[in-house]
Amino acid sequence: MELKKVMDHADAVKESVINHRRKIHTFAELGGKEFKTKKYILELVKRLDLPYEEVTDTALIVMLDTKKEGPHIVLRADMDALPMKENSENLCQPRICISEQENTCHACGHDAHCAMLLGSMEVLYSLKEELSGVVYFCFESGEEIGSSYRQIMESLHQKKIDTVWAIHVYSALESGKIGICEGPCMAGFAPLELLVKGKGGHGSRPDLSINPVFAAASIVTNIPGAFVNQLDVEKTVTFGLTSIRGGESFNVFPEEAYIRGSMRFFDREEGKKAKDIVIKVAEHTAAMHNCEVDCSKMAGEVGIPVINDVLYAKQAKKAVKQIYGKEAVPDVFQRWYASESFGRYLQEYPGVLALLGIKNLEYGSGAEHHNERFDVDESVLDMGVKSTVNYVVNLMEGINKNN
Repeated sequence: MELKKVMDHADAVKESVINHRRKIHTFAELGGKEFKTKKYILELVKRLDLPYEEVTDTALIVMLDTKKEGPHIVLRADMDALPMKENSENLCQPRICISEQENTCHACGHDAHCAMLLGSMEVLYSLKEELSGVVYFCFESGEEIGSSYRQIMESLHQKKIDTVWAIHVYSALESGKIGICEGPCMAGFAPLELLVKGKGGHGSRPDLSINPVFAAASIVTNIPGAFVNQLDVEKTVTFGLTSIRGGESFNVFPEEAYIRGSMRFFDREEGKKAKDIVIKVAEHTAAMHNCEVDCSKMAGEVGIPVINDVLYAKQAKKAVKQIYGKEAVPDVFQRWYASESFGRYLQEYPGVLALLGIKNLEYGSGAEHHNERFDVDESVLDMGVKSTVNYVVNLMEGINKNN
């Protein structure tokens, strides 16, 4: 298929993709409650008369079957917003669109992800007579809280899947560029959540109480020393402490103190090792203070890093360069320490997560993800759609050439 034809069909949906993003942005919804978003997506799906599966109350898998032999490709976007207030301005000017939901907003870009996947669906549908294979469009709800990826994976396990693809907007990368790592791309996640138990009492007599605040403070200061001396220096693990809380009064020793945070890593075994170190430090330090510590919320498996398949990453780079030239795909690209449920997909199937740059300081985008001034440079959404579609077309044509 001629590249120009692919681009012409993508150009035809350019404005509708922006409108999709603005509409979804206004009715931002929390994980597992994306009912308006689901309804909006289904309006287009039903208009195209595509079959779909409701995996959870809000998560969807839509199928485009060309009825011809070819690869089975998963394209995935997340849907949920965050429980936080949105600033009416981005970094330098009023926003183009604002969430209409109080204390809920798309401060991570999932509205853009949905919009680009809807646009890609329209384009691939319009080209289906010249394509070979099956495309599954996965709209994942609750990515921030992990509420539907398991059900989506269970459904995909019943299907023949060759490869998976997703694209995530990235505020640290300049607009007009796409970062595609060959190998580790985004970090795995392990929660750091400890409950330190002591004995409450009057602030004037620490000897008659067991102060969990001192124990919690000691745990926090002991962890970094253990990390330095026990973790592999060539395998990064970050220690992100975000909360330590105990007591509400100046003269009352509390019964309990809480420690919260997270650890991020690109090597899962090193992440497990870090979690075990935290638990060991917490238990021994608490005992030194005659306290107990509950580590049960750290007992589960650590999260999976996003690790791109090298061969598919090379194909993805080629697809982007065909349209935008080699300068659009940085040769040296810094990995992102945030975490993403798409790592679960890549654990099961080879594929790629591409990072679409949205940093445009003249427009006012570039604030950190999960920041009240986070905004998306809508001019790059077209780049995301074209890159996605050309990648799919290349994969399908590659299979045809081999046959």
